[in-house]
Amino acid sequence: MNALSDPRKRRWLAWGALAVVFLLVNLHRLSTAVLSERLTADFATTAAQLGTLHASFFLIYAAIQIPTGVLADRVGPRHVGSIGGVVLSVGAIGFAVSDGYVLALASRALIGLGSGVIFISILRFCANWYRAGEFATMTGLTAGVAGLGAILATTPLAITVDSFGWRPTVLGLAVVGFLGSAGVYVLARNSPADAGLEPIEGVPEQPSITLAETGQYLRRLARDPDQWLLSMIFFAGNGTILTLIGLWGVPYLVVVYDLEVTTASYFTLLGSIGMLVGAPAVGWISDRLGRRTLPLVTGLGLFALVLSIVPATGRPPLPAVGVAYFVSGFLIGAVMLSLSIVKERYPAGASGVATATVNGAGFVGATVLPTLIGIILDAYRTGDTVGGTVAYTEFGYRLAFGLLAGSVAVAFCCSLVLHRRIDAGA
Repeated sequence: MNALSDPRKRRWLAWGALAVVFLLVNLHRLSTAVLSERLTADFATTAAQLGTLHASFFLIYAAIQIPTGVLADRVGPRHVGSIGGVVLSVGAIGFAVSDGYVLALASRALIGLGSGVIFISILRFCANWYRAGEFATMTGLTAGVAGLGAILATTPLAITVDSFGWRPTVLGLAVVGFLGSAGVYVLARNSPADAGLEPIEGVPEQPSITLAETGQYLRRLARDPDQWLLSMIFFAGNGTILTLIGLWGVPYLVVVYDLEVTTASYFTLLGSIGMLVGAPAVGWISDRLGRRTLPLVTGLGLFALVLSIVPATGRPPLPAVGVAYFVSGFLIGAVMLSLSIVKERYPAGASGVATATVNGAGFVGATVLPTLIGIILDAYRTGDTVGGTVAYTEFGYRLAFGLLAGSVAVAFCCSLVLHRRIDAGA
């Protein structure tokens, strides 16, 4: 039996193809931290405009999450994932050839449109091909791919951009995206039965649902207090890590510590390594314990404490910043448990729309938080530049990081309420 005809091997090949496209999603969405200096120069942006350019990806990404969940439940991950990969690659081409801010903004939004369907497609694929007791582990592994993409979006991207320029680099990513999309279309199927294979023991059937049933689940989600708590947690946790590693983590180090962009990217690289190892580790621990809310509460509490180092001191020692970035990335694994919790509270046929609802909130956070930080920083602009980057006061960055720490602290409070509700059987 070869890898294509063995369902246990075939699922890894298909997941791998989806993971390649998801790797690119994370490269694109986090690339603005490294590209910020060049984008500011090429498009003459203010901090708020740069924050909006970065956030345009997440605005579209967030807006399409629930429609993506509906499509993933009804059409399946093969077509949704492969088409999404093509769209994000077309957007990358547009971004690379942009000659002004407006076209760059529209192109990055198109990248967000294509990217927005990939993660939910992977989660739906995992629900169809893996056992329920493996789902948190697979969610963690997928988030680990996000961590790998985040790693590539730091120092490796900075070195590549220095060597070839940012526009040829983004065009190269578009080519890889087209190849990855073809791999998804060839390898992924909606279920083992859809691939003409034997069912995998312990993997439940994932029935298709009607539009009427989808509407019922959406109404139920809208009335579900646990969904709102989970969405708030994902809003703050996901939004914070993408703001920190994806945009303002590098300019903070460049301005406050007078580091080169490439050197500053080493610190966000630590955060990305934390994501790579933390998400699979926390997912595995959760599956082994059979517990979701306990590691969620613990992780969010530590996350809020670690982030508070910058607003508390303003200019902590660089090693402490490195530790804070790494631990923040690691603890995103706890935030990812939100998706496992909501998936387990709804029938199998609605797993796509349920996870998409919470996932969408995370990218609303990734839209709102960087833009708010840009507005805060513009209020504390010095009029100077550091290495071509607009300089802001240390106090401005303390306020900015305080916003992130406060957001995660609110998420921690939500997790405590959720933990109590679930333990009480609510």
